[in-house]
Amino acid sequence: TTGTGGYEKLEIREVPTPQIKPGEVLVKVLAAAINNTDINTRLGWYASEVGESTEQLSVNIGSINHDMQKASGWNSETQFPLIQGADCCGVVIKAANKDTQTLVGKRVLIRPCTAIKNQYGDNSSVWMGSDFNGSFANFLSISASEAFQISSNLTNEELASIPCTFGTAENMLTRARVTDKHHLLITGGSGGVGRALIQLAKVRGAKVTAISSGEKCHLVKAFGCEEVFDRTAPDSIFLERIKKAENSFDIILDTVGGILFPKIFSTIRSGGQYISSGAIGGPVVNLDLRQLYLKDITAIGCTSWMRNTFQKIIKLIETSQIVPTIHKSFRLTDIVQAQKMFVEQKPFGKIILMPTE
Repeated sequence: TTGTGGYEKLEIREVPTPQIKPGEVLVKVLAAAINNTDINTRLGWYASEVGESTEQLSVNIGSINHDMQKASGWNSETQFPLIQGADCCGVVIKAANKDTQTLVGKRVLIRPCTAIKNQYGDNSSVWMGSDFNGSFANFLSISASEAFQISSNLTNEELASIPCTFGTAENMLTRARVTDKHHLLITGGSGGVGRALIQLAKVRGAKVTAISSGEKCHLVKAFGCEEVFDRTAPDSIFLERIKKAENSFDIILDTVGGILFPKIFSTIRSGGQYISSGAIGGPVVNLDLRQLYLKDITAIGCTSWMRNTFQKIIKLIETSQIVPTIHKSFRLTDIVQAQKMFVEQKPFGKIILMPTE
């Protein structure tokens, strides 16, 4: 990715194979998956000047006048050119240190989010594919501590679909301390994180209501939801269902934001929680602060993963408690076509990129 902008910013290049440093391993990428962050970083959506949804910005990218590159990344200015890609299933082909030689030849999943301590001593995060080169390549170099050997019958494509979405979902549920006593409302139920949230919430025994759209509603319900609200239904139906749900949910897990935020927020009960890890429907929302403070609601933003989050995901994969959903696989060289499908069709299931030999 050569800078912020449209699909013209994606280039296929021959680049040198990464040279590993002490403590690192060289991984041959077997499969990678597309996520919203790949689109958002390319568009410059993380810049504070942007108020549109990911879809709106993708359509209107040519009319943006400000220099979004200055604040286009998760943490600061993105350094282009950048090899994106946060999800990776691969095989270790070289290790720099003697004590990590046992990883050579092993299939691994890469932890995309590395937690670090910021200047205040709190967790911050560095993300593969946004803060440093990622998996949209034939090879990548990574700290050996971020490469997790995996024992599973799942395919390379299925494994590659898991890290970013399920790691984010597990982190949200852990931060919210979800148990079998909670009733959750999950927005964006048909999206990658939404599907993961539903599955991992059901592992915990929680009761789940989700929001989805149209024909995807029955697919979402099949993951174990008690109820699914169809946001494409006429306002008289959808908003009435939301109205009836006021003060009903213990926790809202939101990846959407957008125009419906005030209505959705009103469904949290007194003493409940609002957990956010995204805002693809629009990052700038209206919040009646009385809904927050008079009801003693706790709001939590979730980007940095807790340190043991990914280990939990590995265990759930190896005990067959995660069911990945794949929509379609593309060759890595067809990345533009793949991203267009991701943005324009919003398919139910992950889109995978397969490196060319």
